Amino acid sequence: MRVVFLLYPEVTQLDLTGPAQVLARMPDARLDFAWKRPEPVMSDCNLALVPSVTFADAPQAEVLVVPGGYGATDLMNDAEVLGWLRAQAAGATWVSSVCTGSLVLAAAGLLRGVRAGCHWAWGQHLAKFGATFAAERCVRDGRFVTAGGVTAGIDFAFRLVREICGPDVAEAIQLALEYDPAPLAGGTPATARPEVRAMLETAMAPRIAARVAAIDAAAAALRAAEAHAARA
Repeated sequence: MRVVFLLYPEVTQLDLTGPAQVLARMPDARLDFAWKRPEPVMSDCNLALVPSVTFADAPQAEVLVVPGGYGATDLMNDAEVLGWLRAQAAGATWVSSVCTGSLVLAAAGLLRGVRAGCHWAWGQHLAKFGATFAAERCVRDGRFVTAGGVTAGIDFAFRLVREICGPDVAEAIQLALEYDPAPLAGGTPATARPEVRAMLETAMAPRIAARVAAIDAAAAALRAAEAHAARA
């Protein structure tokens, strides 16, 4: 089972490493981490990650995974990344994402007409690409499996293992990893205290304008490309 993650600068490492730890334990799984060049890239928490393959030599993924992160803003308007994702998705059995990774898939034109998950702060922007935001921890729509924010990537990975290998394998991996979370209350907008949500939204404000501008530019580029293809 070839699992290929998109790796990029300023990725949220848990979006990638959480699912990777689960998916790597599937029988006969082989994971690769692809980026444009072979040099290490820095995640958003100052942890360097090393690509195992470049775009040019990446194998065809059976499971394609796009994690989110601050760097996703730039990817939404990166023609090389979007083209590589479209090529990989064409041959993949499963196309998936964590957090804002779904916005990158959407910018590549892969989620039109698809119900998809995303981080709660950004999911409403999926509609600009013709996708439907589902405020759920893990969302499956056909061959597309997409997760909510960050930690939801672990739950998403178990959903994929269950779909691919069955519940016994998924539950055995869960037990091996001792995954039995009992978090503090307030992990979703619906359960968070208003003052805590306000504090977080204030902290996020400096990033909002730049990301929304990137999303709007990517959505406009996708509409233009689809209109050109329709005329051709």
